[in-house]
Amino acid sequence: MEITNVMEYEKLAKEKLPKMIYDYYASGAEDQWTLKENRDAFSRILFRPRILVDVSKIDMTATVLGFNVSMPIMVAPTAMQKMAHPDGEYATARASAAAGTIMTLSSWATSSVEEVASTGPGVRFFQLYVYKDRNIVTQLVKRAEKAGFKAIVLTVDTPRLGRRESDIKNRFVLPSNLTLKNFAGLNLGKLDKTDDSGLASYVAGQVDRSLSWKDVKWLQTITTLPIIVKGVLTAEDARIAVQHGVAGIIVSNHGARQLDYAPATIMALEEVVKATENRVPVFLDGGIRRGTDVFKALALGASGVFIGRPVVFSLAVDGEAGVRKTLQMLHDELELTMALSGCRSLAEITRNHVMTPWDPVPRVSSKL
Repeated sequence: MEITNVMEYEKLAKEKLPKMIYDYYASGAEDQWTLKENRDAFSRILFRPRILVDVSKIDMTATVLGFNVSMPIMVAPTAMQKMAHPDGEYATARASAAAGTIMTLSSWATSSVEEVASTGPGVRFFQLYVYKDRNIVTQLVKRAEKAGFKAIVLTVDTPRLGRRESDIKNRFVLPSNLTLKNFAGLNLGKLDKTDDSGLASYVAGQVDRSLSWKDVKWLQTITTLPIIVKGVLTAEDARIAVQHGVAGIIVSNHGARQLDYAPATIMALEEVVKATENRVPVFLDGGIRRGTDVFKALALGASGVFIGRPVVFSLAVDGEAGVRKTLQMLHDELELTMALSGCRSLAEITRNHVMTPWDPVPRVSSKL
């Protein structure tokens, strides 16, 4: 079967992966309302395409924290990628670099920061969970710095793990041949079998529930890397984040895996963007499956998007080549959407190019 869109990879991955592993990647929290809404919300945003614009040349390049990328589509942190494919994070790192975009490595990767750095050049960010033992956090951040990672993506929506009922039913545990490589030498690399989700038990034992805004300041004392806060959904928290000197914000509901009935990220995006008053870039993850989704996020103020599940499903099906194809398909779809909307560059994508359910009246721009 010729794959023509990223969603087809998920169907194939479901056939290929063991149930416990597929369910881990695919499922959301509790009723999975937010999981469905992350996708459905995009379908309620429509285009206002402009016509008779010379779109013979389309420029999709972007700058993210000073780094040039080929497109505003980057790779989100997804844990334990060697469950999907033996090459795991190595393949994702190589595919991201080949596509000219940024990969974010999870704290809970099955390849270490040093191993991912060894795959060759490429701009990479490191996603951080803050452990109760702050010495471990300091060591990990220093290792990421030394390995050439360019930013810390601090996940702030996980003081406890959301209730993922598939993982409970499956008694999810990391396969015995794998470890969380960033913690392997610290006796923190294994997820033990429990009467619950092995990951939920691990998080309860290791991740610091007391994490607060003061810890953003603490992180700034142990690293010179820019800090991006991932997991913001409200204007209130966006303003506090800016006050604390963050370098960027990712509007995220953790792939709908934490608090069910949190809003779809695309619904929360505009509120967060307005609250920052353009002082820091705002990115979005959650539910991106088409280039049209990327365009809608950019029109509502995002500086770029991060994709998670499309990467692990394409990795499961076809390794590095699968991830490359996913990134290429999203690139090509975004380019086509820009052309058909009359936008020659990212800067030309504006709020006037979309209509949303919350728009009070039809928009009429005075500009040609």
